[in-house]
Amino acid sequence: MADAKQTVREFCAAWEAMDRQRILDAFTDDAIYHNMPMAPAQGKDAINGLLGFILTPASSVRFEIKHIVGEGDIVLTERVDTFQMGDKTVALAVMGVFEVRDGKIAAWRDYFDMASWTKQAG
Repeated sequence: MADAKQTVREFCAAWEAMDRQRILDAFTDDAIYHNMPMAPAQGKDAINGLLGFILTPASSVRFEIKHIVGEGDIVLTERVDTFQMGDKTVALAVMGVFEVRDGKIAAWRDYFDMASWTKQAG
């Protein structure tokens, strides 16, 4: 089984591939995905709905990992997430916290400035 940092790296690669099923499969059944400016999504059905909201308008996604630190099953990432949506490019500075259990993501919390997303996606 991959270590927690490798699990997160593979998860970020699934986002870049825009592989919704692979992203969803990376979560435990009871996982929580929380973009901190928004309400959390708990469980795969809710997470799948949020993935649709994020991925459907995007033609490409890039997760540039600036720093990644892991201790046990906790992984912290400092990233720049870039989404191409039509003629708009949205680049967000993000701090992410991942809790990994048995090789899957049990919790994912991303901290970013929603005003930055709104201004760029406008």
